[in-house]
Amino acid sequence: MTTIDLQPVKGVRDFHPEDMRVRTWLFGLWREVARRYGFEEYDACVLESEELYTRKAGDEITKQLYNFATKGEDRVALRPEMTPSLARLVLGKGAALALPARWFAIPQCFRYENMQRGRKREHFQWNMDIIGLASVAAEAELMAAQVDFLRLAGLDVGTAKPDVVLRVSNRQVIQHFLAGLGIEGDSFAAVCVIIDKRDKIGDEATAVELAKLGLTAESSAAIISLLDTTGLDQVAAKVPADNPGLLALRELLALAEASGIAHLVKIDLSVIRGLSYYTGTVWELFDASGSLPRAIAGGGRYDKLMETFGGPPTPMVGFGFGDVVIVEILKERGLLPTPPRGIDDVVYPMAAAEFPVATRIAAFLRAQGRGVAVDYSGRRFKHVIGRAEADGAKRLLVLGGDEVKAGVVTVRTLGPEKVEEKVPLATFGA
Repeated sequence: MTTIDLQPVKGVRDFHPEDMRVRTWLFGLWREVARRYGFEEYDACVLESEELYTRKAGDEITKQLYNFATKGEDRVALRPEMTPSLARLVLGKGAALALPARWFAIPQCFRYENMQRGRKREHFQWNMDIIGLASVAAEAELMAAQVDFLRLAGLDVGTAKPDVVLRVSNRQVIQHFLAGLGIEGDSFAAVCVIIDKRDKIGDEATAVELAKLGLTAESSAAIISLLDTTGLDQVAAKVPADNPGLLALRELLALAEASGIAHLVKIDLSVIRGLSYYTGTVWELFDASGSLPRAIAGGGRYDKLMETFGGPPTPMVGFGFGDVVIVEILKERGLLPTPPRGIDDVVYPMAAAEFPVATRIAAFLRAQGRGVAVDYSGRRFKHVIGRAEADGAKRLLVLGGDEVKAGVVTVRTLGPEKVEEKVPLATFGA
């Protein structure tokens, strides 16, 4: 008989109980922050029509799809991101959806891409999106939510030496700049895909790729020079005062100041984000130490996405925050918790004759909302107590034949105190 491969498919993960406890803790923080900001949770099927992701040709994401034909010859794909599904759901609601709407989700996403530290071929992603609000107040609120999560997770987001930085740009700055070079429409989207890779491939390779699109060496040099611009003053020195992207960045910084996160915001025109549907503010969240060079999270405004699906113009902005990178960072800093199993009591019947009494006690305690495990193993006491302590139980309830005859149960408090007392069985409904 041949044995099966015990490893998961390359690039994806198994979650054993100890891993699930960490995942549950992380998702719990995400949900708590979303609740504090008044967001509602939604979800969609992980299997979507392939067309949902290929309508905008040129995005790198279309090359990373896990896509296939069903038995009915329908072309489908495992979702690589949540935003197109969100647009589909919003479009389906139509005028019945009260705007602005604040929705969040924690989807599992799949991309067939090169793996490295902090990147796998599947990940869970915290998405928060605001639909129907054109003001950059939406972006400021979403950035503040990200910062609040990081604070809850234990990272330093104070003013002295914060652990993270928000690198922020606005696609309209470079869009209007490129329009002056005669680069518009699909050509603009294609340029954005290339310059988004600049950090990985370098300036020389970027210029080569831009030349393939027909750009002159002078135009490529001008674009790369603009991408090196940081700080609002430098941006203002390179673009007209009425550039809508510049005006939006000014307003965003004022709102970030009001939210108490302005010290984390760095205006950086090199932030492009490769997805072609972004139309305004774009941002990426980075580890300030630089130990993990890829973004922790990213977001942006995509006001024209609904139109590509045949819907009405609808302002939308949101972010994606993956679980893989943030777990790496928290682990590196010793901030990743080891959540307990959540067991309050372990009931230990010493022999099969005591099983019915132990079961009644467990049922009584569970009805009170306590987490209870019954150890039916029949192992020696030292093994039972060792397992109960390892599982983080608070009490061990021991039922031997003599205890049951006497109408009592031995209750042992676990931990450093190890207090032990005899308690009537009637106290536990048995």
